Amino acid sequence: MQIFKILVKKITNRLASIFFKSYACLVSVLGRTRQMPTQSEIGYDSKIEGDVVVTTVDAALNWFRANSVWPMPMGLACCAIELMAVGASRFDISRFGSEVMRFSPRQADCMIVAGTVTYKMAGAVKRVWDQMAEPKWCIAMGACASTGGMYRSYAVLQGVDNIIPVDIYVSGCPPRPEAVLDALMKLQKKISKQPVLQNLTALNLQKKVAA
Repeated sequence: MQIFKILVKKITNRLASIFFKSYACLVSVLGRTRQMPTQSEIGYDSKIEGDVVVTTVDAALNWFRANSVWPMPMGLACCAIELMAVGASRFDISRFGSEVMRFSPRQADCMIVAGTVTYKMAGAVKRVWDQMAEPKWCIAMGACASTGGMYRSYAVLQGVDNIIPVDIYVSGCPPRPEAVLDALMKLQKKISKQPVLQNLTALNLQKKVAA
């Protein structure tokens, strides 16, 4: 029994050592290659800090969020075919950590509205959006989702931003997969600038006032 305890302790210490070394290496690479728009950048210099990693909570949380955006594919028309191509091997959206497309709003944080939004479908789009947990973002893919496109009729919503807030607009009819990847990179840049702790503090104050 004593030998088993010693073995478990050694394995635990070894795994902890590997984890912290991997984390330090990852943060050091990020600090040298990416400019973080916070007051204190992610940085690691073994000559200065030694075994200490210096960062901020906002920078770390935003890095986690920006590189794990799980899309909610709201494919409504022909733009959905181009959205399918983004996840295929030629364009490989998994390079950006967004290959996990979820058709459940409770497991997604970025709705990609791909196609024409009719008034008949607008209610369903809004319902799915409301069921998504915060923080959440939206990409309007294509002319129809952005402005109604060529459908200037009584049946088509003239832009999905009439019912839900849109973060990134993608032009084209339909846009190519590269345009979707460009929109995703712009969204990652926007996420990396969001003040996480400030937003959480404001949200807590709103809850206290409401209570």
